[in-house]
Amino acid sequence: MKLKNILNTKGHQPSFGLRELLGYIGPGLLVTVGFIDPGNWASNIAAGSEYGYKLLWMVTLATIMLILLQHNVAHLGIVTGDCLSEAANKHLKPWLSKIILTTGLLAAISTAMAEILGGAIALNLLFKVPIKLGSVIIFVVIVVFLFTNTYKKLEKVIMGFVSIIGISFLYELSVVHVSWHEAVSGWTTIQFPMGSLPIIMSVLGAVVMPHNLFLHSEVIQSRQWNLEDDAVIARQLKYEFLDTLFSMIIGWAINSAMIILAATTFFTQHVKVNELGQAQQMLVPLVGSFAAVIFGVALLFAGISSTMTAGMAAGTIFAGMFGEPYDIKDRHTKIGVVGILAIATLIIFFIKDPFQGLVYSQMLLSVQLPITVFLQIYLTSSKKVMGKYKNSLLSNIVLWSIAIVLTILNIMLFASYLG
Repeated sequence: MKLKNILNTKGHQPSFGLRELLGYIGPGLLVTVGFIDPGNWASNIAAGSEYGYKLLWMVTLATIMLILLQHNVAHLGIVTGDCLSEAANKHLKPWLSKIILTTGLLAAISTAMAEILGGAIALNLLFKVPIKLGSVIIFVVIVVFLFTNTYKKLEKVIMGFVSIIGISFLYELSVVHVSWHEAVSGWTTIQFPMGSLPIIMSVLGAVVMPHNLFLHSEVIQSRQWNLEDDAVIARQLKYEFLDTLFSMIIGWAINSAMIILAATTFFTQHVKVNELGQAQQMLVPLVGSFAAVIFGVALLFAGISSTMTAGMAAGTIFAGMFGEPYDIKDRHTKIGVVGILAIATLIIFFIKDPFQGLVYSQMLLSVQLPITVFLQIYLTSSKKVMGKYKNSLLSNIVLWSIAIVLTILNIMLFASYLG
């Protein structure tokens, strides 16, 4: 009997074992791909090249926030069988849910634009394909991928992409001299160097991404586990947390590696990086030509895999506005996927500075993020929505603290621009 069928069986009494644990691995990695996308590359390279190791703390803080938020939203999907978008449509007043979910779609557009653009930049670096043509190529490839693959197939493809990206950065780090003392200090010491707030916010927006909250709740509940057995639900929550923790730590390591690589190759040489293409070329004299090729290949895989997750998130949000789950055969899901990716591709035709476009897209995500987080906390705190699985007092204190910190950081960002 297949694993999925076993877990769907009413009388199933799950046991803690590797075979069963592997059945839960996947949703977390889909989220991980979302926060190692080309927008992250731009934010992390900017952080490392301008401030060295000093902003590594933001990756650590953002990842901790992400683990807590993703676990909480997956909790919603497991317990209710609804994704965040469906739950908002079901439990909020229609006008309010439409406004909130529309901002989620705008965040998905911003995300998809950065990811398609990153893939196009990689094609330009590797094969000299013009950015605009490369964007169209990435768009077509992603639409074909999403319309011909199921969740489980996509999870396997994306696991492969994450592995390639991770191995690429391990290789990059192996050929540069890293000051691990400074790195540890950067991870553990909170500091705001002069003029760093926009980049700090872009790093935050690049790690804790609103569309991933929608996506995780959809993927986790799409497996249609047995919701009538408390033992199954409890075991799901345990396995899900392990999946989320494992996946987010991988993401933290890759994002940290990007900043460290930029710090060791650019900051120490007093070189300011203004575009990803420049970053690749500068790696040639510093760490060898092969490293530059690895950089381009990893960027291409990051662009393709993260654009897939952005398209899935867009389909999830749009379908949820009509009270429907993600289903690529359904009209609303198709409109959400193709419409958002097409708009994102079109925007690229009007961007003059691709690198700055990547950085500012991440800032826009951080601005929308508190809206999604407040929505999530409201739903998971509700007894009507979650029943006995609603947030505990401690969980609410932690989640509200995260939401308040995110809001304060956004206010600080706007104040820095007004000043």
